[in-house]
Amino acid sequence: MSDPLATTVRRAVWADWWTRLSALTVLLMIGLALAADLLVSLEGQSLRPDTSVLGPTGLPAEGPSADHWFGVEPLTGIDLFALVVHGARTSLLIGLAATVVAVLLGLLIGASAGYLGGWWDRIVGWTTDVIFGFPYLIFLIALSAVTPPSVPKPLLLVIVLGFFGWPRIARVVRAQTLTLTQRKFVAAARVMGAGPWHVFRTELLPNLWAPVIVVSTLSIPSMIGLEAALSFLGVGIQPPTASWGRTISTAIDYVEVDPLYLIFPGAALFLVTLGFNVVGDSVRDAIDPRSAGRI
Repeated sequence: MSDPLATTVRRAVWADWWTRLSALTVLLMIGLALAADLLVSLEGQSLRPDTSVLGPTGLPAEGPSADHWFGVEPLTGIDLFALVVHGARTSLLIGLAATVVAVLLGLLIGASAGYLGGWWDRIVGWTTDVIFGFPYLIFLIALSAVTPPSVPKPLLLVIVLGFFGWPRIARVVRAQTLTLTQRKFVAAARVMGAGPWHVFRTELLPNLWAPVIVVSTLSIPSMIGLEAALSFLGVGIQPPTASWGRTISTAIDYVEVDPLYLIFPGAALFLVTLGFNVVGDSVRDAIDPRSAGRI
């Protein structure tokens, strides 16, 4: 690759209007998450229930207004805008943190398997096959039932999602490491007496960042979607913490009488996952042009 990696990624993001729009959408969602408290205070609301805006049936007396930009949640009267922007913070934080855990594990395990080979490589291969075939949704449901309430659910989700996410990254890193170990500069470092850690740190790791960045950008939306799915099923984020998945789950019961309650969090989840996927595809095609056009 003739250009530095950072330059290649930057060019990929600004390559066309669709990718630029997707990148701006992601940045907007990140900005909403970071400034959630400020935005909600500007609206003059909070995550506290306000039953005064509900009718006698428990449904909102009115839709979006100057006081409640997205309307309110049925039965509780919690401001929907506050739920969406605080839910963005929860979903993005868990998605990014889980991806970091998966990348660190996948990078270390995959690179060591490809570089050391032998029995360690076989163990890593067997382990990834087992994890790929493991029904982690059922495991998470069961784990949620036995985990003490004192364990923070966000931390639990980050650890579990990161654990089940590393095999995909490890396979990519292992394959790239096997290719790099056959290159002359690695052989030359070994001949000159460099130890395994020195070879990994100075020769292999700098050349592994490209595939790691590609897999990371494509893993973030899947992590966000998994967190939303688990919260939707009731085994993820629990009240009073805001979550897109939990908000969408509750909104299903009111979709016929209050469709905006489903549209706003659903649109936010759709836009952020679409944005990350488009940016990830563009970065992948820029770093590895052979991948362009693959299904």
